[in-house]
Amino acid sequence: MSPFLDKKALPRAARNSESGYTLLEMLVVIGILGMIVAFATPQVLGYLERSKTKAAQIQISSIAAALDLFRLDVGTYPNVEQGLPALLTHPKDLTNWHGPYLTRNDGIIDPWGRPYRYAPPSPEQTFLVESLGADGRPGGVDDDADVTNRH
Repeated sequence: MSPFLDKKALPRAARNSESGYTLLEMLVVIGILGMIVAFATPQVLGYLERSKTKAAQIQISSIAAALDLFRLDVGTYPNVEQGLPALLTHPKDLTNWHGPYLTRNDGIIDPWGRPYRYAPPSPEQTFLVESLGADGRPGGVDDDADVTNRH
């Protein structure tokens, strides 16, 4: 067919045979899209896990600042029984508590949905706030590594 012919001048059957996509063309496009998704998905998931680790680091810094404010008001850091919830709700045995020291109730939950671990300071070390990472177990590497305020 000549490229100079007006398609409107062709009979309807001739116009319809040239318009649209064949099933084979659609399957090729779907296959190409599937390959792109297969190659891109691991990269995107890696970015997501790294962003959770960064979010945990930021949350731990926020919790550490809230613990310091708590200590300024009360005179000590929360004990083991009070734990991090003392930053959100007034422990009954404290008189100088002026909290809440965190703005969100989920501020003591890590990005993987588990509560942050807390240990009060000892004579040798400062307090501990940590997340056990993606795997929820001590240790690990990459996304499974622990995130803590101690270095």
